[in-house]
Amino acid sequence: MPASATNPASMPQAPAPMQRSRGTGRLGTKLRGEKTCLDTFFQEGCAKIRLPRARDRALEAVLINTSGGLAGGDRVHWQADAAPGTRLVLTTQACERVYRTTDEPAHIKTVLKLGAGAHVDWLPQETILFEESHLERTLAVELAGDATFTAVEAVLLGREAMGEAARAARLTDRWRIHRDGRLVHAEATRLTGADFERDGLSLLAGHNAFATLIAIAPDAQEKLRALRARLDPGLAAAASAMGERLVLRMLAPSGLALRRALAPAIALLSGAGALPRLWTM
Repeated sequence: MPASATNPASMPQAPAPMQRSRGTGRLGTKLRGEKTCLDTFFQEGCAKIRLPRARDRALEAVLINTSGGLAGGDRVHWQADAAPGTRLVLTTQACERVYRTTDEPAHIKTVLKLGAGAHVDWLPQETILFEESHLERTLAVELAGDATFTAVEAVLLGREAMGEAARAARLTDRWRIHRDGRLVHAEATRLTGADFERDGLSLLAGHNAFATLIAIAPDAQEKLRALRARLDPGLAAAASAMGERLVLRMLAPSGLALRRALAPAIALLSGAGALPRLWTM
């Protein structure tokens, strides 16, 4: 019998499974007088949460992915529960990077629950999609009573300084916002790497950065008038309001141009009336 038939070391070996990042971060708030304080806290794996000293009655939480970025099969789950009457600002330490994917996509899931009279600002810094990356992301929001909400998601396609355009990057982004069980906003963004998506005049029109900013508040119409007064008329941007929902969509040739255009809009629509400190560092 040939030696190879009895020697396990000579037999073909299955490839070792690739290491995956997993992370879960959750927090809850409560009122102490007029100030929002931490009530519950949990972090696991690569998901970490830091709480800078508050400047006002809102609680600010910084979400951190300690793995340094996401690759295929990585999963991160964020959840926040804002108790009635509390104010919470959620941001990230830095831009989230999504690297080349060889098999399944990377996943980010965010679930936010707001009690009556609460306000949450969901203001993560930009997501950078590298060449051949693949990200699936979901945002689910439950608003109770008269809770209000502001959110932004900004995407950069490649690294401008490296001359990248990430033409083969893929993204699936789903938002669902409910108030008292009733759907008030739903949208889905999908990039497949097709040329017409990147170059089409009705789609990205050659831009390498884009963002959506939404505000759910009873004064959406008044905020829309103030927002339009602040927008540079030369921007590839449009805003509309219907009922309590205001939506701003914006395109830019680069991440720097996008951030400069977004900053005044975020400051206007956020509950704090300002950018999170980490956005300006």
